[in-house]
Amino acid sequence: MTSPVILARKARARAAKLTREAMYQIIRRPLITEKATRVGEAQQILFEVALGATKPEIKAAVEGLFGVKVKAVNTLIQKGKTKRFRGREGRRSDMKKAYVTLAEGQSIDLTRGVG
Repeated sequence: MTSPVILARKARARAAKLTREAMYQIIRRPLITEKATRVGEAQQILFEVALGATKPEIKAAVEGLFGVKVKAVNTLIQKGKTKRFRGREGRRSDMKKAYVTLAEGQSIDLTRGVG
């Protein structure tokens, strides 16, 4: 059985070797909602990320794509809702969100494109 420390080291090693294409697959899109703008005041940015993405991978992808220093990453999985459309029941997909806390003095301008 592998210890959690060894698994964490392997995840950090994988994150360090991300290609630009892999970074774009991890970071799906920024989330622009009322809550996302509210947490923006606390140096946080909210992203939709791939369901299988780990915190070290998300940190490496944000630092690589936007050229900023990340202080912390918190994630959550939002379960898909069950909805009805014309009498048929359907289900939305699950979504993983990442709250990325930036280091002091760092910022990301989401209105311009990713360089």
